[in-house]
Amino acid sequence: MSELAAVIAGVRDLLPVLRERAQETEDARRIPAESVKALQETGFFRLLQPKPYGGLEADPVTFYTAVKLIASACGSTGWVASILGVHPWHVALFDAQAQADVWGDDHDVRISSSYAPMGKATVVEGGYRLSGRWSFSSGSDHCTWVLLGGPAFADGKPVDFCTYLVPISDYSIVDVWDTVGLRGTGSNDIVVEDVFVPKHRALSFMATSKCKTPGQEVNPGPLYRLPYGSVHPSTITAPIIGMAQGAYDAHVEHQGKRVRAAYAGEQSKEDPFSKVRIAEASSEIDAAWLQLTHNIDELYQLACKGEKLPFSTRLRVRRDQVRGTERAISAIDRLFENSGGRALQRGTPIQRFWRDAHAGRVHAANDAERAYVMFGTGEFGLPVENAMV
Repeated sequence: MSELAAVIAGVRDLLPVLRERAQETEDARRIPAESVKALQETGFFRLLQPKPYGGLEADPVTFYTAVKLIASACGSTGWVASILGVHPWHVALFDAQAQADVWGDDHDVRISSSYAPMGKATVVEGGYRLSGRWSFSSGSDHCTWVLLGGPAFADGKPVDFCTYLVPISDYSIVDVWDTVGLRGTGSNDIVVEDVFVPKHRALSFMATSKCKTPGQEVNPGPLYRLPYGSVHPSTITAPIIGMAQGAYDAHVEHQGKRVRAAYAGEQSKEDPFSKVRIAEASSEIDAAWLQLTHNIDELYQLACKGEKLPFSTRLRVRRDQVRGTERAISAIDRLFENSGGRALQRGTPIQRFWRDAHAGRVHAANDAERAYVMFGTGEFGLPVENAMV
């Protein structure tokens, strides 16, 4: 069995345990340390990590497949796994010294993030002074580094937009996470108060959007030539599709045992309308997954050949990524509508997946109209001015 196949097999073996811990995860408002450790032992967190630091440099479809599986057992765990799992890919784009800072002593270091510009940096000699408060740093309780987004100012004027790599000694975590969905993700606030960030630990988003980054000098593999605007948004949609799959599996099991008292004791598995909804939902989930994996694999294969990544393909990746989220949400809604009152009970998987998926839907990467406008703009041959492609 190959290393990548072994990771997928290990993740599959974990699913029953993650499923059993789903309510515990939600109640605790964070992923249990045992779950994070178990995922680490499968090799999951090293899938997108560079080989020089013990990583597997897997193809992205393998990574998203593992994410989908995890999210099908527990939405919160799948969400955190996807977010933390993609960060080694992002760190691999940084300067070689930044990578050594993170992984030099421990290849199992985990990194959280908050990319929204909720703070700012001032250019100083040798780097930046960074301050701010960032929200929604999923899985931050299990990490010792964080990636933070924000503008860089010089002489009071913005001169760049960067991602800053900050060690836990330079930030604090504020427990504020109390939500109706994705409750178990521990997406708490990160506070930084006037800390120095060396220049090598800042990565300009202009370089990232052009797919030309300092890290490529030491990580020349095709994985690290993929666009940020393709890899990261897909990292948001993959767990949502996994949640839809989990809701589908739970619904089919539930309907197979359900008796509808309002319809003279009819068994739901004999209800033709229930079967129609199952067929519709299944098709939507499959379509979402096939488009996401086909598109990202097409980019990866082009990168493997050293060929240029067409902007039209990158636009299609974003179009189908947001569409994939919409399809997954639509599938869950159709199933939930037909699950009956008992599915509303606290602790049932269907309502949890429904809440988790809708919580994931509000992420900025799922701003469907903006992605569709970008695609349409590109189809007309007009310039697309957006870094998230």
